[in-house]
Amino acid sequence: MQRRPILAVLGTAPLLAFGTARGETTSACAAELGQAPEALLRLAARLRRLAEDGLDPRLYAIPADAAIAGSSAVARADLLQAAGAALTDLLHGRVQEPASRPDIRRRPEAIPLAPWLAELAGAAEPAAVIDRAALLPPDAAALKRALAAARERVATARAQPPVPGFEGVEALEPGASDPLRVPALRARFPDAPSGEDPTLYDPALVEAVKRLQAAHGLEPDGRIGRATIAALNGTAQPTMIRSLRAALDMRRAAAPPPAGRRIEVNIPHQRLQVLDGNRVLLEMAVIVGKPARATPPLRTALTAVQLNPPWGVPVRNAREDLLPKFRANPRAMVEKGFRVFSTVEGQLVEVPVLSIDWRMVSAERFPYVIRQEAGEANALGRLKFIIPNGDDIFLHDTPDRGLFRRAERALSSGCIRLERPMELLALVLEGTAGWDRARAQRVLDSGKTTHVPVARSLPVRLHYSTAVVEGPEPRLRADIYALDEAYLRALDAPRAPRIAALTGDR
Repeated sequence: MQRRPILAVLGTAPLLAFGTARGETTSACAAELGQAPEALLRLAARLRRLAEDGLDPRLYAIPADAAIAGSSAVARADLLQAAGAALTDLLHGRVQEPASRPDIRRRPEAIPLAPWLAELAGAAEPAAVIDRAALLPPDAAALKRALAAARERVATARAQPPVPGFEGVEALEPGASDPLRVPALRARFPDAPSGEDPTLYDPALVEAVKRLQAAHGLEPDGRIGRATIAALNGTAQPTMIRSLRAALDMRRAAAPPPAGRRIEVNIPHQRLQVLDGNRVLLEMAVIVGKPARATPPLRTALTAVQLNPPWGVPVRNAREDLLPKFRANPRAMVEKGFRVFSTVEGQLVEVPVLSIDWRMVSAERFPYVIRQEAGEANALGRLKFIIPNGDDIFLHDTPDRGLFRRAERALSSGCIRLERPMELLALVLEGTAGWDRARAQRVLDSGKTTHVPVARSLPVRLHYSTAVVEGPEPRLRADIYALDEAYLRALDAPRAPRIAALTGDR
Protein backbone atom coordinates (compact mmCIF):
# COMPACT_ATOMS: atom_id res chain seq x y z
CA MET A 1 0.00 0.00 0.00
CA GLN A 2 1.52 3.30 -1.05
CA ARG A 3 0.97 6.13 1.43
CA ARG A 4 -0.61 9.13 -0.26
CA PRO A 5 0.71 12.65 0.41
CA ILE A 6 -0.59 14.14 3.64
CA LEU A 7 -2.90 17.05 2.87
CA ALA A 8 -4.06 19.77 5.21
CA VAL A 9 -6.91 22.18 4.69
CA LEU A 10 -5.91 25.52 6.14
CA GLY A 11 -8.92 27.84 6.25
CA THR A 12 -9.69 28.98 2.71
CA ALA A 13 -6.11 28.42 1.51
CA PRO A 14 -5.34 25.74 -1.06
CA LEU A 15 -4.59 22.17 0.00
CA LEU A 16 -0.97 21.98 1.15
CA ALA A 17 1.13 18.83 1.19
CA PHE A 18 3.04 18.10 4.36
CA GLY A 19 6.47 16.85 3.46
CA THR A 20 7.22 19.49 0.80
CA ALA A 21 10.15 21.84 1.22
CA ARG A 22 9.64 23.94 4.34
CA GLY A 23 10.14 27.21 2.47
CA GLU A 24 7.22 26.41 0.16
CA THR A 25 4.73 26.04 3.03
CA THR A 26 5.93 28.34 5.78
CA SER A 27 4.35 31.61 4.73
CA ALA A 28 0.96 30.08 3.85
CA CYS A 29 0.85 28.04 7.09
CA ALA A 30 1.84 31.00 9.21
CA ALA A 31 -0.78 33.16 7.60
CA GLU A 32 -3.57 30.70 8.27
CA LEU A 33 -2.73 29.43 11.77
CA GLY A 34 -5.37 30.91 14.00
CA GLN A 35 -4.81 28.96 17.24
CA ALA A 36 -3.76 30.85 20.32
CA PRO A 37 -0.12 30.40 21.39
CA GLU A 38 -1.25 28.55 24.54
CA ALA A 39 -3.23 26.04 22.45
CA LEU A 40 -0.23 25.49 20.20
CA LEU A 41 1.98 24.86 23.22
CA ARG A 42 -0.55 22.30 24.48
CA LEU A 43 -0.48 20.69 21.03
CA ALA A 44 3.32 20.46 21.19
CA ALA A 45 3.09 18.95 24.67
CA ARG A 46 0.58 16.38 23.43
CA LEU A 47 2.85 15.41 20.54
CA ARG A 48 5.71 14.91 22.98
CA ARG A 49 3.44 12.38 24.75
CA LEU A 50 2.97 10.24 21.64
CA ALA A 51 4.81 7.51 23.52
CA GLU A 52 1.55 6.87 25.39
CA ASP A 53 0.07 5.95 21.98
CA GLY A 54 2.97 3.62 21.18
CA LEU A 55 4.68 6.08 18.81
CA ASP A 56 8.14 7.60 19.13
CA PRO A 57 7.83 11.41 19.44
CA ARG A 58 11.37 11.83 18.14
CA LEU A 59 10.22 10.81 14.67
CA TYR A 60 8.02 13.91 14.28
CA ALA A 61 10.48 16.84 14.56
CA ILE A 62 8.40 18.74 17.12
CA PRO A 63 9.68 22.32 17.41
CA ALA A 64 10.79 23.77 20.74
CA ASP A 65 8.30 25.62 22.93
CA ALA A 66 10.40 28.75 22.91
CA ALA A 67 10.14 29.05 19.15
CA ILE A 68 6.39 28.42 19.21
CA ALA A 69 5.75 30.90 22.01
CA GLY A 70 7.92 33.45 20.23
CA SER A 71 5.42 33.55 17.35
CA SER A 72 7.94 32.08 14.92
CA ALA A 73 6.07 31.42 11.68
CA VAL A 74 8.54 28.67 10.78
CA ALA A 75 8.09 26.96 14.17
CA ARG A 76 4.31 27.11 13.95
CA ALA A 77 4.32 25.70 10.44
CA ASP A 78 6.68 22.95 11.57
CA LEU A 79 4.39 22.21 14.50
CA LEU A 80 1.36 21.80 12.26
CA GLN A 81 3.36 19.60 9.92
CA ALA A 82 4.47 17.41 12.85
CA ALA A 83 0.88 17.25 14.10
CA GLY A 84 -0.41 16.31 10.65
CA ALA A 85 2.12 13.49 10.34
CA ALA A 86 1.26 12.19 13.81
CA LEU A 87 -2.47 12.43 13.10
CA THR A 88 -2.04 10.43 9.90
CA ASP A 89 -0.11 7.70 11.72
CA LEU A 90 -2.68 7.58 14.53
CA LEU A 91 -5.54 7.19 12.05
CA HIS A 92 -3.99 4.97 9.36
CA GLY A 93 -1.13 3.27 11.19
CA ARG A 94 2.51 4.15 10.89
CA VAL A 95 3.54 0.80 9.38
CA GLN A 96 2.28 0.02 5.90
CA GLU A 97 0.73 -3.38 5.18
CA PRO A 98 3.72 -5.75 5.39
CA ALA A 99 4.00 -8.16 2.47
CA SER A 100 4.76 -11.03 4.87
CA ARG A 101 1.74 -10.32 7.10
CA PRO A 102 -1.48 -11.13 5.23
CA ASP A 103 -3.22 -11.14 8.61
CA ILE A 104 -2.76 -7.34 8.77
CA ARG A 105 -5.04 -5.43 6.42
CA ARG A 106 -5.89 -1.77 6.59
CA ARG A 107 -8.76 0.16 5.07
CA PRO A 108 -7.54 3.77 5.19
CA GLU A 109 -10.21 4.92 2.75
CA ALA A 110 -12.76 4.33 5.53
CA ILE A 111 -11.10 7.15 7.52
CA PRO A 112 -10.59 10.08 5.11
CA LEU A 113 -7.72 12.28 6.22
CA ALA A 114 -8.84 15.62 4.79
CA PRO A 115 -11.61 16.32 7.35
CA TRP A 116 -9.35 15.40 10.25
CA LEU A 117 -6.48 17.55 8.97
CA ALA A 118 -8.84 20.46 8.33
CA GLU A 119 -10.14 20.18 11.89
CA LEU A 120 -6.59 19.99 13.24
CA ALA A 121 -5.65 23.20 11.40
CA GLY A 122 -8.73 25.12 12.53
CA ALA A 123 -9.52 23.75 16.00
CA ALA A 124 -9.25 26.07 18.96
CA GLU A 125 -7.78 23.09 20.87
CA PRO A 126 -5.83 21.00 18.30
CA ALA A 127 -4.44 18.69 21.01
CA ALA A 128 -8.00 17.41 21.50
CA VAL A 129 -8.06 16.29 17.85
CA ILE A 130 -4.94 14.22 18.49
CA ASP A 131 -6.58 12.74 21.61
CA ARG A 132 -9.67 11.65 19.68
CA ALA A 133 -7.64 10.11 16.87
CA ALA A 134 -5.54 8.17 19.36
CA LEU A 135 -8.66 6.53 20.83
CA LEU A 136 -10.37 5.77 17.53
CA PRO A 137 -9.09 2.19 16.90
CA PRO A 138 -10.82 -0.74 18.63
CA ASP A 139 -9.32 -1.57 22.04
CA ALA A 140 -7.12 1.55 21.98
CA ALA A 141 -8.18 2.73 25.44
CA ALA A 142 -7.49 -0.65 27.09
CA LEU A 143 -4.17 -1.07 25.29
CA LYS A 144 -3.06 2.44 26.24
CA ARG A 145 -3.92 1.78 29.90
CA ALA A 146 -1.95 -1.45 29.82
CA LEU A 147 1.00 0.29 28.16
CA ALA A 148 1.04 3.00 30.85
CA ALA A 149 0.75 0.36 33.59
CA ALA A 150 3.62 -1.67 32.13
CA ARG A 151 5.85 1.40 32.04
CA GLU A 152 4.88 2.22 35.62
CA ARG A 153 5.75 -1.34 36.68
CA VAL A 154 9.20 -0.94 35.13
CA ALA A 155 9.78 2.22 37.15
CA THR A 156 8.41 0.62 40.32
CA ALA A 157 10.47 -2.55 39.89
CA ARG A 158 13.63 -0.53 39.45
CA ALA A 159 12.90 1.38 42.64
CA GLN A 160 12.35 -1.76 44.74
CA PRO A 161 14.63 -4.60 45.77
CA PRO A 162 14.08 -7.59 43.44
CA VAL A 163 12.04 -10.55 44.56
CA PRO A 164 14.62 -13.30 45.22
CA GLY A 165 15.00 -15.83 42.44
CA PHE A 166 14.81 -19.60 42.40
CA GLU A 167 18.25 -20.87 41.50
CA GLY A 168 18.36 -24.37 42.96
CA VAL A 169 15.05 -23.76 44.80
CA GLU A 170 11.63 -25.20 44.07
CA ALA A 171 8.87 -22.93 42.77
CA LEU A 172 6.82 -21.26 45.47
CA GLU A 173 3.46 -23.02 45.74
CA PRO A 174 0.19 -21.51 47.05
CA GLY A 175 -0.12 -22.18 50.77
CA ALA A 176 3.63 -22.50 51.32
CA SER A 177 5.63 -20.46 53.83
CA ASP A 178 8.84 -18.68 52.89
CA PRO A 179 10.38 -16.07 55.22
CA LEU A 180 12.52 -14.62 52.38
CA ARG A 181 10.32 -14.52 49.30
CA VAL A 182 6.80 -13.97 50.70
CA PRO A 183 7.64 -10.64 52.45
CA ALA A 184 9.23 -9.46 49.18
CA LEU A 185 6.02 -10.46 47.39
CA ARG A 186 3.89 -8.52 49.87
CA ALA A 187 5.93 -5.41 49.13
CA ARG A 188 4.88 -5.75 45.46
CA PHE A 189 1.19 -6.14 46.29
CA PRO A 190 0.43 -3.75 49.15
CA ASP A 191 -3.31 -3.90 48.38
CA ALA A 192 -3.45 -7.65 49.07
CA PRO A 193 -4.74 -8.18 52.64
CA SER A 194 -2.17 -9.76 54.93
CA GLY A 195 -3.09 -12.56 57.31
CA GLU A 196 -1.62 -13.32 60.70
CA ASP A 197 1.46 -15.03 59.23
CA PRO A 198 3.43 -12.58 57.02
CA THR A 199 5.56 -15.46 55.65
CA LEU A 200 2.54 -17.44 54.38
CA TYR A 201 1.76 -17.38 50.68
CA ASP A 202 -1.94 -17.00 51.44
CA PRO A 203 -5.02 -16.86 49.15
CA ALA A 204 -5.14 -13.04 48.89
CA LEU A 205 -1.52 -12.91 47.75
CA VAL A 206 -2.05 -15.86 45.41
CA GLU A 207 -4.94 -14.02 43.70
CA ALA A 208 -2.78 -10.93 43.21
CA VAL A 209 -0.06 -13.07 41.62
CA LYS A 210 -2.61 -14.79 39.38
CA ARG A 211 -3.75 -11.41 38.04
CA LEU A 212 -0.16 -10.51 37.25
CA GLN A 213 0.40 -13.87 35.56
CA ALA A 214 -2.69 -13.46 33.39
CA ALA A 215 -1.60 -9.98 32.34
CA HIS A 216 1.74 -11.42 31.19
CA GLY A 217 0.26 -14.33 29.28
CA LEU A 218 1.44 -16.84 31.89
CA GLU A 219 -0.58 -19.74 33.25
CA PRO A 220 -2.56 -18.08 36.11
CA ASP A 221 -1.96 -20.89 38.59
CA GLY A 222 -0.34 -18.89 41.40
CA ARG A 223 2.85 -20.97 41.24
CA ILE A 224 5.87 -18.69 41.27
CA GLY A 225 8.72 -19.87 39.09
CA ARG A 226 11.25 -18.15 36.87
CA ALA A 227 8.78 -16.62 34.41
CA THR A 228 6.67 -15.12 37.20
CA ILE A 229 9.79 -13.80 38.93
CA ALA A 230 10.76 -12.07 35.65
CA ALA A 231 7.31 -10.46 35.55
CA LEU A 232 7.55 -9.39 39.20
CA ASN A 233 11.00 -7.89 38.82
CA GLY A 234 10.22 -5.98 35.67
CA THR A 235 12.56 -7.92 33.40
CA ALA A 236 9.54 -9.09 31.37
CA GLN A 237 8.04 -5.59 31.06
CA PRO A 238 10.13 -4.32 28.10
CA THR A 239 8.85 -7.20 25.95
CA MET A 240 5.31 -6.47 27.12
CA ILE A 241 5.71 -2.79 26.25
CA ARG A 242 6.94 -3.63 22.75
CA SER A 243 4.01 -5.96 22.12
CA LEU A 244 1.49 -3.37 23.30
CA ARG A 245 3.03 -0.71 21.05
CA ALA A 246 2.80 -3.05 18.06
CA ALA A 247 -0.78 -3.99 18.96
CA LEU A 248 -1.86 -0.36 19.03
CA ASP A 249 -0.48 0.37 15.57
CA MET A 250 -1.83 -2.87 14.06
CA ARG A 251 -5.39 -1.88 14.98
CA ARG A 252 -5.28 1.49 13.21
CA ALA A 253 -7.55 1.57 10.15
CA ALA A 254 -7.83 -2.21 10.43
CA ALA A 255 -10.12 -3.79 7.84
CA PRO A 256 -13.28 -5.29 9.38
CA PRO A 257 -13.69 -9.08 9.37
CA PRO A 258 -15.74 -10.71 6.61
CA ALA A 259 -19.45 -11.07 7.20
CA GLY A 260 -20.86 -14.42 8.26
CA ARG A 261 -19.04 -17.38 9.70
CA ARG A 262 -15.26 -17.51 9.80
CA ILE A 263 -12.39 -19.31 11.51
CA GLU A 264 -9.77 -17.32 13.41
CA VAL A 265 -6.58 -18.90 14.78
CA ASN A 266 -4.51 -16.69 17.07
CA ILE A 267 -1.00 -18.12 16.77
CA PRO A 268 0.67 -16.69 19.92
CA HIS A 269 -2.41 -17.38 22.06
CA GLN A 270 -2.73 -20.84 20.52
CA ARG A 271 -6.53 -20.59 20.30
CA LEU A 272 -9.05 -21.24 17.53
CA GLN A 273 -12.44 -19.58 17.33
CA VAL A 274 -15.32 -20.09 14.94
CA LEU A 275 -17.25 -16.84 14.84
CA ASP A 276 -20.44 -15.60 13.26
CA GLY A 277 -20.08 -11.83 13.33
CA ASN A 278 -19.08 -11.13 16.93
CA ARG A 279 -20.69 -14.31 18.28
CA VAL A 280 -18.33 -17.14 19.25
CA LEU A 281 -19.73 -20.49 18.07
CA LEU A 282 -16.75 -22.63 19.06
CA GLU A 283 -13.46 -22.07 20.84
CA MET A 284 -10.62 -24.48 21.54
CA ALA A 285 -6.93 -24.78 22.28
CA VAL A 286 -4.62 -25.52 19.37
CA ILE A 287 -0.99 -26.50 18.92
CA VAL A 288 1.02 -24.26 16.58
CA GLY A 289 4.46 -24.42 15.01
CA LYS A 290 7.56 -24.37 17.13
CA PRO A 291 9.78 -21.29 16.56
CA ALA A 292 12.09 -23.24 14.24
CA ARG A 293 9.05 -24.22 12.10
CA ALA A 294 6.78 -21.24 12.52
CA THR A 295 3.12 -21.31 11.54
CA PRO A 296 2.82 -18.50 8.97
CA PRO A 297 0.10 -15.84 9.11
CA LEU A 298 -2.44 -16.70 6.40
CA ARG A 299 -5.74 -15.72 4.86
CA THR A 300 -7.44 -18.58 3.09
CA ALA A 301 -10.63 -20.68 3.33
CA LEU A 302 -11.57 -24.11 4.59
CA THR A 303 -12.77 -25.98 1.50
CA ALA A 304 -12.77 -29.69 2.35
CA VAL A 305 -12.32 -32.30 5.04
CA GLN A 306 -10.44 -35.58 4.76
CA LEU A 307 -11.58 -38.41 7.02
CA ASN A 308 -8.95 -40.99 8.00
CA PRO A 309 -6.17 -39.09 6.20
CA PRO A 310 -2.83 -40.68 5.32
CA TRP A 311 0.24 -38.54 5.93
CA GLY A 312 2.65 -37.74 3.17
CA VAL A 313 5.64 -36.82 5.30
CA PRO A 314 7.46 -33.60 4.26
CA VAL A 315 11.17 -34.09 3.61
CA ARG A 316 12.20 -31.93 6.56
CA ASN A 317 10.04 -33.92 8.97
CA ALA A 318 11.35 -37.16 7.49
CA ARG A 319 15.02 -36.37 7.89
CA GLU A 320 14.90 -34.40 11.15
CA ASP A 321 12.07 -36.08 13.07
CA LEU A 322 11.57 -39.57 11.69
CA LEU A 323 15.05 -40.69 10.64
CA PRO A 324 16.27 -40.93 14.27
CA LYS A 325 13.19 -43.04 15.08
CA PHE A 326 13.80 -45.36 12.13
CA ARG A 327 17.39 -45.78 13.30
CA ALA A 328 16.30 -46.51 16.87
CA ASN A 329 13.45 -48.95 16.15
CA PRO A 330 12.40 -49.55 12.53
CA ARG A 331 9.97 -52.30 13.52
CA ALA A 332 8.02 -49.89 15.74
CA MET A 333 7.74 -47.51 12.78
CA VAL A 334 6.24 -50.29 10.67
CA GLU A 335 3.73 -50.97 13.44
CA LYS A 336 2.76 -47.28 13.36
CA GLY A 337 1.88 -47.54 9.69
CA PHE A 338 4.94 -45.96 8.08
CA ARG A 339 5.86 -47.04 4.55
CA VAL A 340 8.99 -46.08 2.62
CA PHE A 341 9.30 -45.47 -1.12
CA SER A 342 12.19 -44.86 -3.49
CA THR A 343 12.05 -43.28 -6.94
CA VAL A 344 13.05 -45.70 -9.70
CA GLU A 345 12.88 -44.44 -13.30
CA GLY A 346 10.41 -41.77 -12.27
CA GLN A 347 8.14 -44.20 -10.42
CA LEU A 348 7.68 -44.62 -6.66
CA VAL A 349 8.60 -48.13 -5.61
CA GLU A 350 8.01 -49.34 -2.07
CA VAL A 351 11.08 -50.43 -0.12
CA PRO A 352 10.58 -52.76 2.87
CA VAL A 353 11.43 -50.76 5.98
CA LEU A 354 13.32 -53.61 7.64
CA SER A 355 15.52 -54.12 4.56
CA ILE A 356 17.12 -50.67 4.96
CA ASP A 357 20.27 -50.08 7.01
CA TRP A 358 19.01 -46.85 8.56
CA ARG A 359 22.39 -46.10 10.14
CA MET A 360 23.76 -45.50 6.65
CA VAL A 361 20.95 -43.19 5.50
CA SER A 362 22.07 -39.56 5.21
CA ALA A 363 19.85 -36.83 6.65
CA GLU A 364 21.44 -34.28 4.29
CA ARG A 365 20.73 -36.40 1.18
CA PHE A 366 17.63 -38.21 2.36
CA PRO A 367 16.73 -40.61 -0.49
CA TYR A 368 13.23 -41.78 0.43
CA VAL A 369 9.60 -40.70 0.38
CA ILE A 370 7.76 -41.62 3.58
CA ARG A 371 4.05 -42.12 3.99
CA GLN A 372 2.03 -43.02 7.07
CA GLU A 373 -1.19 -44.89 6.49
CA ALA A 374 -4.43 -43.80 8.12
CA GLY A 375 -5.03 -45.20 11.57
CA GLU A 376 -5.04 -44.52 15.28
CA ALA A 377 -1.29 -43.84 15.33
CA ASN A 378 -1.34 -41.47 12.34
CA ALA A 379 0.27 -38.10 13.15
CA LEU A 380 -2.75 -36.31 11.61
CA GLY A 381 -5.21 -38.22 13.77
CA ARG A 382 -8.49 -39.04 12.03
CA LEU A 383 -9.37 -35.65 10.53
CA LYS A 384 -7.64 -33.20 8.22
CA PHE A 385 -9.21 -29.83 7.39
CA ILE A 386 -7.94 -28.51 4.07
CA ILE A 387 -7.17 -24.78 3.78
CA PRO A 388 -5.38 -24.25 0.43
CA ASN A 389 -2.17 -22.22 0.74
CA GLY A 390 1.38 -22.17 -0.55
CA ASP A 391 2.92 -23.34 2.73
CA ASP A 392 1.12 -26.71 2.94
CA ILE A 393 -0.47 -25.74 6.25
CA PHE A 394 -3.69 -27.41 7.38
CA LEU A 395 -5.74 -28.03 10.52
CA HIS A 396 -5.82 -31.58 11.86
CA ASP A 397 -6.55 -33.98 14.67
CA THR A 398 -3.69 -35.51 16.68
CA PRO A 399 -3.19 -38.67 18.74
CA ASP A 400 -1.10 -36.68 21.26
CA ARG A 401 -4.05 -35.41 23.29
CA GLY A 402 -2.04 -34.75 26.45
CA LEU A 403 -0.21 -31.83 24.83
CA PHE A 404 -3.32 -29.66 25.07
CA ARG A 405 -2.92 -29.53 28.86
CA ARG A 406 0.26 -27.50 28.43
CA ALA A 407 0.13 -23.72 28.81
CA GLU A 408 2.71 -23.28 26.02
CA ARG A 409 1.82 -25.24 22.87
CA ALA A 410 4.19 -24.06 20.13
CA LEU A 411 5.18 -27.65 19.41
CA SER A 412 4.21 -28.62 15.84
CA SER A 413 6.04 -28.49 12.52
CA GLY A 414 3.83 -25.61 11.35
CA CYS A 415 0.36 -27.10 10.98
CA ILE A 416 -2.45 -26.51 13.48
CA ARG A 417 -3.43 -29.40 15.75
CA LEU A 418 -6.96 -29.21 17.14
CA GLU A 419 -8.17 -29.93 20.66
CA ARG A 420 -11.77 -30.72 19.60
CA PRO A 421 -11.73 -31.62 15.90
CA MET A 422 -15.11 -33.40 15.93
CA GLU A 423 -16.87 -30.24 17.08
CA LEU A 424 -15.26 -28.28 14.28
CA LEU A 425 -16.27 -31.03 11.84
CA ALA A 426 -19.91 -30.74 12.88
CA LEU A 427 -19.87 -27.00 12.17
CA VAL A 428 -18.13 -27.14 8.80
CA LEU A 429 -20.35 -29.95 7.51
CA GLU A 430 -23.53 -27.93 8.10
CA GLY A 431 -25.30 -27.56 4.78
CA THR A 432 -23.24 -30.26 3.03
CA ALA A 433 -25.83 -32.59 1.48
CA GLY A 434 -25.82 -36.12 2.85
CA TRP A 435 -23.35 -35.41 5.59
CA ASP A 436 -23.74 -34.94 9.32
CA ARG A 437 -21.74 -35.89 12.37
CA ALA A 438 -23.30 -39.36 12.58
CA ARG A 439 -22.34 -40.28 9.00
CA ALA A 440 -18.87 -38.86 9.51
CA GLN A 441 -18.46 -41.03 12.60
CA ARG A 442 -19.43 -44.15 10.64
CA VAL A 443 -16.81 -43.36 8.00
CA LEU A 444 -14.20 -42.70 10.66
CA ASP A 445 -14.99 -46.01 12.30
CA SER A 446 -14.59 -47.80 8.97
CA GLY A 447 -11.03 -46.55 8.55
CA LYS A 448 -11.67 -45.64 4.92
CA THR A 449 -9.98 -42.48 3.64
CA THR A 450 -12.73 -40.16 2.39
CA HIS A 451 -12.54 -36.66 0.93
CA VAL A 452 -15.55 -34.41 1.62
CA PRO A 453 -15.83 -30.97 -0.08
CA VAL A 454 -17.83 -28.67 2.16
CA ALA A 455 -20.88 -26.92 0.73
CA ARG A 456 -20.02 -23.61 2.35
CA SER A 457 -16.33 -22.74 2.54
CA LEU A 458 -15.36 -20.77 5.62
CA PRO A 459 -12.87 -17.86 5.57
CA VAL A 460 -9.80 -18.75 7.64
CA ARG A 461 -7.32 -16.31 9.13
CA LEU A 462 -4.21 -17.43 10.96
CA HIS A 463 -3.19 -14.23 12.70
CA TYR A 464 -0.32 -13.23 14.96
CA SER A 465 -1.74 -11.10 17.77
CA THR A 466 0.15 -11.25 21.06
CA ALA A 467 -2.26 -8.78 22.74
CA VAL A 468 -5.94 -9.71 23.01
CA VAL A 469 -8.61 -7.55 24.65
CA GLU A 470 -11.60 -9.57 25.85
CA GLY A 471 -12.37 -7.60 29.01
CA PRO A 472 -11.07 -4.55 30.81
CA GLU A 473 -7.44 -5.72 30.65
CA PRO A 474 -5.49 -7.07 27.65
CA ARG A 475 -4.05 -10.58 27.80
CA LEU A 476 -0.57 -10.95 26.36
CA ARG A 477 1.36 -13.97 25.19
CA ALA A 478 5.01 -14.33 24.30
CA ASP A 479 6.25 -13.06 20.94
CA ILE A 480 7.25 -16.61 19.99
CA TYR A 481 8.33 -15.83 16.40
CA ALA A 482 9.64 -12.28 17.07
CA LEU A 483 7.09 -10.84 14.64
CA ASP A 484 6.27 -8.05 17.09
CA GLU A 485 9.97 -7.20 17.15
CA ALA A 486 10.01 -7.04 13.34
CA TYR A 487 6.91 -4.84 13.36
CA LEU A 488 8.46 -2.57 15.97
CA ARG A 489 11.57 -2.05 13.87
CA ALA A 490 9.34 -0.72 11.12
CA LEU A 491 7.31 1.32 13.60
CA ASP A 492 10.44 3.06 14.92
CA ALA A 493 12.15 3.57 11.57
CA PRO A 494 12.39 7.15 10.27
CA ARG A 495 10.42 5.87 7.30
CA ALA A 496 8.06 2.91 7.42
CA PRO A 497 9.65 0.12 5.38
CA ARG A 498 7.95 -3.13 4.59
CA ILE A 499 8.65 -5.87 7.10
CA ALA A 500 10.96 -8.69 6.10
CA ALA A 501 9.27 -11.96 5.28
CA LEU A 502 8.79 -14.64 7.91
CA THR A 503 11.53 -17.13 7.19
CA GLY A 504 11.94 -20.79 7.90
CA ASP A 505 10.94 -24.00 6.15
CA ARG A 506 7.86 -25.90 7.19
